[in-house]
Amino acid sequence: MIQLGKTLISEDIIENDFVCNLTACKGACCVEGQSGAPLESEETEILAAIFEQVRPFLRPEGVQAIITQGSFVKGDDGEWETPLVNNRECAYVIFDSGGIAKCGLEEAYNRGATTWKKPVSCHLYPIRVKEYSQFTAVNYHKWTICDPACSLGNELQLPIYKFVKEALIRKFGEAWYSELERLADSMPK
Repeated sequence: MIQLGKTLISEDIIENDFVCNLTACKGACCVEGQSGAPLESEETEILAAIFEQVRPFLRPEGVQAIITQGSFVKGDDGEWETPLVNNRECAYVIFDSGGIAKCGLEEAYNRGATTWKKPVSCHLYPIRVKEYSQFTAVNYHKWTICDPACSLGNELQLPIYKFVKEALIRKFGEAWYSELERLADSMPK
């Protein structure tokens, strides 16, 4: 573990390579699993506020799940998360013509309907952040459905922390990321 301010960072995000390979996985991380995407408390307010702007970009099943369950739900672990359609895919998931899962929130953002891209947990993936009273843990969430992303990352020699640079800056700021880069560069290869 590396300490950077009040964060404890797993060396895995520096030592492992990763680049999403949607043609191989079809966006399975948005479809598989037992819970929705983790949400920060302020993101729950954002989701509720932008629902009408995002609604035209969502599938009818997603809209119905949001109307029925709400823009966000409390998960089994007591944390906020996105609602699911049929206890499976995220309610905000859309599918392109090739059957690849994409984010309806991000589509709305890309088309200028909103100014909020998507939950930071989704933007950071495969990094998961856990807040504790004294520090924040920054860890690599290894999942077999992402094996194609690990292979592509290895082929391109792109470490996880560089793949999610924009999201890490969004979460922790430019200065924090610059220091992470410095620390990564100083680690033995």
